[in-house]
Amino acid sequence: MDQTEKLLQELCDAHGVSGHEAEVRAVIRRHLAPLGALTQDRIGSLICTLPVRGPRGPKVMLAAHMDEIGFMVRLVTEEGFLRFVPLGGWFDQVLLGQRVIVKTAKGGVPGVIGARPPHLLGPEERNKVVEKKAMYIDIGATSRKEAEKAGVRVGDPVVPESRFTVLSGGKTYLAKAFDDRVGCALLIQVLRACARTARPNALCGAATVMEEVGLRGATTSVELVDPDVAVILESGIAGDVPGIKPEESATRLGRGPELLVFDRMMIPNLKLRDLVIETARKLRVPLQLGATEGGATDGAPIHLHKAGVPTVVLGVAARHIHSHTSIIHRADFDGALKLVAALVRKLDAATVAGLTR
Repeated sequence: MDQTEKLLQELCDAHGVSGHEAEVRAVIRRHLAPLGALTQDRIGSLICTLPVRGPRGPKVMLAAHMDEIGFMVRLVTEEGFLRFVPLGGWFDQVLLGQRVIVKTAKGGVPGVIGARPPHLLGPEERNKVVEKKAMYIDIGATSRKEAEKAGVRVGDPVVPESRFTVLSGGKTYLAKAFDDRVGCALLIQVLRACARTARPNALCGAATVMEEVGLRGATTSVELVDPDVAVILESGIAGDVPGIKPEESATRLGRGPELLVFDRMMIPNLKLRDLVIETARKLRVPLQLGATEGGATDGAPIHLHKAGVPTVVLGVAARHIHSHTSIIHRADFDGALKLVAALVRKLDAATVAGLTR
């Protein structure tokens, strides 16, 4: 494994569902500590400010959320099964039969998401999608007392069990939590690249919490950073699988990073958008343009900070997003890294002032 693969593996295999990000935050903190001054907001978002090299210039904010989708225990039944609530957006059909880990005060407790077996369902029930409210987590207990003895209690977070894997050919990776650990990896790598060279700006990187449950960490961390311009590093939605129409998503794995031109809560600053496109053209980095009506990013609260912050969203497309396992392409990551690092170096005082003139 090279440095990038090791970083992605470490970030993706770390646990950190929304509101319970301590483990992954520790990983990110360890990588950022040698690069700049670290601060943390009061709900857990981590901010790294690089030393200023050259004129201070405008303040540039890079943001990526560290939380992953998961669950929380809401009830332990008399029989020892766990009812749960989702943390983030889960599609019911991807849950049944999947392994999970309940994070208790005593340590991780393995389990599986179950529901009524098909043998006991009538013909009509078999053709219906099983809803989350009918599911449960089975940890092998036969009573509430056994579950509690294992350390399980209401409020415990539950994470998907899925390990980082390099797929055949070595160019694609499978893991949980690429949304948005791929953005966190980009954040770390861009800060590393920029820390070694002079920049016409002050650069801050924010690893935010609780994005999947309402963009919360971005709302608080932008108050501390108070940026003049922002770049959101995210995972995109790959549309190159059966069943997705081009008008729903035309983004393809291996065709370069994605620039989001529209989402449910933000339209990017148009001049900054065009600067990204022009920078990619000059670098000969393939760039895909995407739009989504069904989601939002940390850009939503950040671009509305104070009188407004020029903001764009750049990402790495992932197949099977918001499931136990998604897939990304290494070429898309490398292209995004090259593009974002070059973009940061272009954001001097005159350029940033021109974005809103």
